[in-house]
Amino acid sequence: MEKTITALVVIHYNDYVSTKHLLENVKDYKSLDYILVVDNCSTDASGDKLLKFSNDKIEILKTSENKGYSSAINYGCKYLIEKFGKVNLIISNSDIIINKDSDIIRLGRLLNSSDSYAVVAPIILEGKTLNRGWRVPSPYLEVCLNIPYFHRFIRKHFVHYKDKHFDDSFSEVEAVSGCFFMIKSDVFKEIDFLDENVFLYYEENILAKKLEKIDKKLIINNEIIVIHNHSVSIDKNMKRIKKYRALKKSQFYFQVNYNKANFLERCLLKFSSSLSIFLYSVYYYFYDLISN
Repeated sequence: MEKTITALVVIHYNDYVSTKHLLENVKDYKSLDYILVVDNCSTDASGDKLLKFSNDKIEILKTSENKGYSSAINYGCKYLIEKFGKVNLIISNSDIIINKDSDIIRLGRLLNSSDSYAVVAPIILEGKTLNRGWRVPSPYLEVCLNIPYFHRFIRKHFVHYKDKHFDDSFSEVEAVSGCFFMIKSDVFKEIDFLDENVFLYYEENILAKKLEKIDKKLIINNEIIVIHNHSVSIDKNMKRIKKYRALKKSQFYFQVNYNKANFLERCLLKFSSSLSIFLYSVYYYFYDLISN
């Protein structure tokens, strides 16, 4: 029987401090057979600085151009599958803290406990918020989510699960956070990896719809927590409105191509997105004015 190895794929971009901290955190973890850092064509010298971590277990691989987060994940995962064959792939942002070696072992055991499980993820601690997965929103629900302030009510009552959903040791969810999760390599190949048409955002919902199509499950282990210093690398390198525009572009692509939004839904998505971008632009303009 082919041995399944466990490999960590770290996506790095212009954030040496976070990636360095993560590598120092996990380099001696026995649960990890291999660690691959994908430097997504950083514009500074951070990728080169990471080369000092290279050894038999840690490899630094640089993309030829930055085609987005999904593309970097695919690049690293395809490389590892070609190198090792069957792999339990752990996809991770650079700004992640994994508390215990045993946490990775437990995630792997849960993932391998059922053929129907494609993805297993821990609870993600982001500041004071627990990210435990969510329901994939419909086009009309996304229109509501585009309305500033009102989106909080919609997210709480229609996208997030109730706390009782997570009372057991593990829970099935529709989508998990893309900042840290474990996926079976054979399933990843079966769904043809992530969709590289989105540069940033919505890769989680796209993954959810792809797995739904082949009747595979996404599971949250409610007994394991990893820490995410949320959006550190993104916030350093993208202005807030530019980042928000990227979010809305990916939102529209997802709803059209994966939720098959009809003409009316598309029009409403376009209108609500444009309105929210305008309102946030005004807000950030005055916020910066007051702050300075």
